[in-house]
Amino acid sequence: MIEVTGLTKTFGSTTAVDDVTFTVRPGIVTGFLGPNGAGKSTTMRMILGLDRPTSGSALIGGKPYRSLTRPLQTVGALLDAKWVHPNRSARAHLKWMAASNGLPTSRVDEVLRQVGLTEVAGKRAGGFSLGMSQRLGLAAALLGDPQVLLFDEPVNGLDPEGIMWIRRFMHALAAEGRTVLVSSHLLSEMAQTADHLIVIGRGRLIADTSVKDFVDRASESVVVVRSPSADELRAALTERGYTVREEGGALLVAGVGIAEVGELAASRSLVLHELSGRNASLEDAFLKLTGGDVEFHGSGVDDVMKGGL
Repeated sequence: MIEVTGLTKTFGSTTAVDDVTFTVRPGIVTGFLGPNGAGKSTTMRMILGLDRPTSGSALIGGKPYRSLTRPLQTVGALLDAKWVHPNRSARAHLKWMAASNGLPTSRVDEVLRQVGLTEVAGKRAGGFSLGMSQRLGLAAALLGDPQVLLFDEPVNGLDPEGIMWIRRFMHALAAEGRTVLVSSHLLSEMAQTADHLIVIGRGRLIADTSVKDFVDRASESVVVVRSPSADELRAALTERGYTVREEGGALLVAGVGIAEVGELAASRSLVLHELSGRNASLEDAFLKLTGGDVEFHGSGVDDVMKGGL
């Protein structure tokens, strides 16, 4: 279990993490989400003792990371897949880590096999692709067979097959009763991987909830309608007091049922090419709840073109 209590980190006049409290429980995959600059990596570094908190605490199994005698046997982490010495082979790197924590050498080949790197175990890590480096980082995290695991953007550089593999891998680790915390910017992937979400923005906790509750909290069911008489239909819907916006050539109507839109169109003899419902996705919920906490906002394509490149 990971317990974060009142965690705060300031760098000069900048507050990177602001009084954050949450618990990561065993047996489920917990997704750690937030816009760029939200404080995710800083929080994970404080959990692992790489950054000292300005105030508050982060405990792993009831203890701060720095007090762990054999840390690899308690917690495994993948924060930077490219931190390995480029001239070491994958096997040599893991042997060095095993020796530093009193682990048997036999464990090295076990984790290499587990992550699918047996055939390249003797090759220099500096020549690995990002996807292979991610797998080596996973092997290092698993080396001590820890009960607590932290992964920062573990699917970076993986192809679709690799992403599916790591999704199943995370689920299998959690099913063994391990505590699994995964940071990722791929929201569609988190929707299929995580059971629970910790969401932060500008260093502050925004949500600590299940994926379903997070989506429901920001959910706005809408009716999607396409018509060659879109302008006339929009006017009719607006007259009724419905909120209408356009997206990709379709009208999105909030606060109304499919039947009502269909009956209104029929009463005006308007032809419809599409009439369907749509619920919010994890991406929709994330953007709605963290939109004000994004550090930098980009301009739309039209704005960029108007202003010049």
